[in-house]
Amino acid sequence: MASHRRPCGFSPLKLLASAAAAAAAVFLLLASSLTVTSRSDASRLHRLGISSASHGYGSVRRSILAMKSDPLKPRLDQLQKQADDHRALALAYASYARKLKLEYSKLVRIFADLSKNYSDLVKKPGYHALFASDSLSIDETVLRQFEKEVKERIKVTRQAVSESKESFDNQLKIQKLKDTIFAVNEQLTKAKKQGAFSSLIAAKSIPKSLHCLSMRLMEERIAHPEKYTDEGKPPKPELEDPNLYHYAIFSDNVLAASVVVNSAVKNAKEPWKHVFHVVTDKMNLGAMQVMFKLKEYNGAHIEVKAVEDYNFLNSSYVPVLRQLESANLQKFYFENKLENATKDTTNMKFRNPKYLSILNHLRFYLPEMYPKLHRILFLDDDIVVQKDLTGLWKIDMDGKVNGAVETCFGSFHRYAQYMNFSHPLIKEKFNPKACAWAYGMNFFDLDAWRREKCTEEYHYWQNLNENRTLWKLGTLPPGLITFYSTTKPLDKSWHVLGLGYNPSISLEEIRNAAVVHFNGNMKPWLDIAMSLFKPLWTKYVDYELDFIQACNFGV
Repeated sequence: MASHRRPCGFSPLKLLASAAAAAAAVFLLLASSLTVTSRSDASRLHRLGISSASHGYGSVRRSILAMKSDPLKPRLDQLQKQADDHRALALAYASYARKLKLEYSKLVRIFADLSKNYSDLVKKPGYHALFASDSLSIDETVLRQFEKEVKERIKVTRQAVSESKESFDNQLKIQKLKDTIFAVNEQLTKAKKQGAFSSLIAAKSIPKSLHCLSMRLMEERIAHPEKYTDEGKPPKPELEDPNLYHYAIFSDNVLAASVVVNSAVKNAKEPWKHVFHVVTDKMNLGAMQVMFKLKEYNGAHIEVKAVEDYNFLNSSYVPVLRQLESANLQKFYFENKLENATKDTTNMKFRNPKYLSILNHLRFYLPEMYPKLHRILFLDDDIVVQKDLTGLWKIDMDGKVNGAVETCFGSFHRYAQYMNFSHPLIKEKFNPKACAWAYGMNFFDLDAWRREKCTEEYHYWQNLNENRTLWKLGTLPPGLITFYSTTKPLDKSWHVLGLGYNPSISLEEIRNAAVVHFNGNMKPWLDIAMSLFKPLWTKYVDYELDFIQACNFGV
């Protein structure tokens, strides 16, 4: 049989002493269970290799006597253990802080002071009796005071540790940095949306001076109707003469339209051969009529009409007018809450109701509006003409319908940016890398337009896009679709864009341009216009007119 080896530190005499003590305890307290507990504790100590000499009879005797003498002893032991644990914790942080550089010297002092506070607390003369090994009773008042001071120090230690974790815990630093970046990005996104919304309001609102001009001109029209009306008079033959140079300008901005005409006439070599067809809405018709009757334009011919004068433009024929009757479309455009208006800051500009204005879509009906003309030049109201434009009529269009300046460079301004190529119909019919072109100055061959049935093509696609699934709103995407294979690229010097948003356009490029275009939010008649380019526009404003002087244009 294998011999039983005695555990390290085992002593028969000491075991007998423990047994005797246990028997005495049974006799005194009728606590046989304590004897079993004592033996199990001794056995546990033997298995751990701990000498029973140090954890044997003496400790059992003191525990039994302490439990018999004072029920507050466990409470004291618990407090002492908490104090020791937090003292060790403070020492550990102090040790780590010492390894850091000079900037952490403050932490070293804080944790060292905290550790010293625990030591000083235990050494207080008033608390010596609590830790005396032969004390049989504990003063509860002293214990309460000791408990209060220990808990105060524990609170301070935990607070200091919590505040200093950021300095020691790299993961915590990273997480805090991520949270900060996220919060800053949220604020930045919100600020961008609010800024874009404010910019949109500034760009699309009517300035007080411009509103004043329209009202004063309308007042003049009402006061002297006989001077400005053309009703009952036969139309001038020049208005339908295909041998002259015809321009189409669709606008509700009286001042802007007058600048377009002024700049074109002043730079024309033979202004009496130029005919301007200005179309506005009914509300601004009177003001437009007065504006273009106040002065001679070097013999140029100007026709002013309202959209309502074209009877074929009705909801049964024009898809945009029919779609305007849709409640969903009206809600999309006219809901005026900031949180709704800024849901999609990228396409916020498309929520402008101007994109539903028939004035914006008249460009698709030029052959029907001017049935006797062969060619016509379309001009936006935010352009300035700087050179004679008759050279456009000499360009061979090669059977194409639309002459326009292309805007693509690299991957920018391609068809993919204007249409939804996830839609199978768009994906099937168009090349996403096809180069886009610009509206603003477009030369149209109306005979080719009629031959290619471009208006019917426009109606087809506009009807399909009633739910805005094919492209975002506006007139450029349907224009790109309608004239997809019928556009002739023009030399870029004919039409320079970006003066309403891009300050980096070179002055040489502007000087060489036949037409400069203030596309963007910083229109030249607004206070937010770029001062670098604004003089290009203001030089054609008729400041000598009393109506303009009376409205205090700060330009």
